[in-house]
Amino acid sequence: MSRQDQLQSLLSLDAGSNKVVSLYLDTDSSRQSTEAIRLQARTMLKENCGALEADAAAIERYLDYSFDWSKPGLALFSCAEQNFFEAYPIAVSFRNRVRVADKPYVKHLAHFLDYYAAYGVILVDRLGVRFLVYDLGELVETEGHLGEDVRRLKSGQGPMTMGIRGGLGGDRHEEEVAHRNMREAAAAAQEFFARRPIRRLFLGGHPTAVSEFRELLSKQLQSCIAGTFNIDSNATEHEVGQRALALLREANEEREAKLVQTLVEQHGQGGSAVVGLDDTLQAVCDRRVQTLLIGDGFRTPGYKDEGMRFVIANLAKSPLSDQELVEVNDVVETAVTYTIEQGGHVEVISGNPQLESAGRIGAILRY
Repeated sequence: MSRQDQLQSLLSLDAGSNKVVSLYLDTDSSRQSTEAIRLQARTMLKENCGALEADAAAIERYLDYSFDWSKPGLALFSCAEQNFFEAYPIAVSFRNRVRVADKPYVKHLAHFLDYYAAYGVILVDRLGVRFLVYDLGELVETEGHLGEDVRRLKSGQGPMTMGIRGGLGGDRHEEEVAHRNMREAAAAAQEFFARRPIRRLFLGGHPTAVSEFRELLSKQLQSCIAGTFNIDSNATEHEVGQRALALLREANEEREAKLVQTLVEQHGQGGSAVVGLDDTLQAVCDRRVQTLLIGDGFRTPGYKDEGMRFVIANLAKSPLSDQELVEVNDVVETAVTYTIEQGGHVEVISGNPQLESAGRIGAILRY
C-alpha cells in the first residue's frame, strides 16, 4: 500500500458521532525508560481523552504488550466504538502530542511520511561501492559492488597490494584500474537505483573519490544528489545512517525554504498561489491546492460541512449560516484532510519567518 493510500485509509474512517484519539509519541528508549514513556502516554490520555476510557485502555494495552520498542517514533489512532485501531512505528521520533476529533489527526504523520521518504546512500572508494536504501530513517536494503584490486608496481619489484581506499595517488596502471572500477561502479549504481526509486541521494567517501565518482554518474542520478560527506568506506551502517539522516534534514530545510520562497514570490506576482487563512481555505474548498504549506503548531477554530468538503474560519465570508455548519476545533487539520483526499501535498514547516509573516499558511495551486 502506498503512502498516499495509507493516509487515505486513515481519513476514510467514518466515526459517525464518535471521536478518534490520535497519539504521537517519542518512544526512543535510549533517552528515557520505557516505563517513563508509558507514564507520559497515560498522563496525556488522562488529560485529553475524558470519557474515552476504552480508547485509552486500548492504547495502553498496545504499549504494554504489543509494541516492541525498537522504533523511536510511534503514531497511534483509536476509535473503540468503531473497533478501529492503527499503529505506525517509525524509525524517527515524533514530538509528544494527542488530539481528539472526528477524524484521525494525520497532519504530522503526513509530514513525516514525506520528510523522511525513500533516500539512498552510495559509499565509494577506488575499489568498489556500497549502496544503501533508507525509508523513514530505517535501512531497508543494501548491496555492494567490488571491482578489480588496485595494485601499484614499483620499479624492479613485483606487484604489491596497496590500500588506496579513499583516493590516494598511484602510477598510471593503478589509476587506470581505479578509474575502470569507478566506471563499473557508476553503471552498477544506475542499474541498482533504477529499480528502487529514491527522492534524494547522498555520496560518502574520501572527497577525491566522491568527486571523481560523481562525474561518472548519469545525469538522472546526479540530479538526485542532495549532499556529500567524508567518511571511511568501511564505516558501520549505523554511522552511515546517522550521517545521512543529518544531511537529509539539512536538505529538507533548504527545500522547504525554497518552497516558501516560491509561494511568496508567486503570490506577489499574482501567480498560482495564495497566502493567509481565508484565501487558503477557499482554495481548498475549490479543490485547487497542489501543495499546502502550514507553520508547525498553527491551529485555529472554524466551521465545516463534511458532505460538501467546505471549510471556513470566518463566518462573515461564508455562504452558509452557522446553523448549516459544524463547528471544529481546528480548521487547519480539516484543510489538511481535504487536501490529502484531493490528491494534494502537505508541508508542515517550522521556524520560517516568511511563512509566519504570510499568516502561517498558504498554498501553491494547480491552476
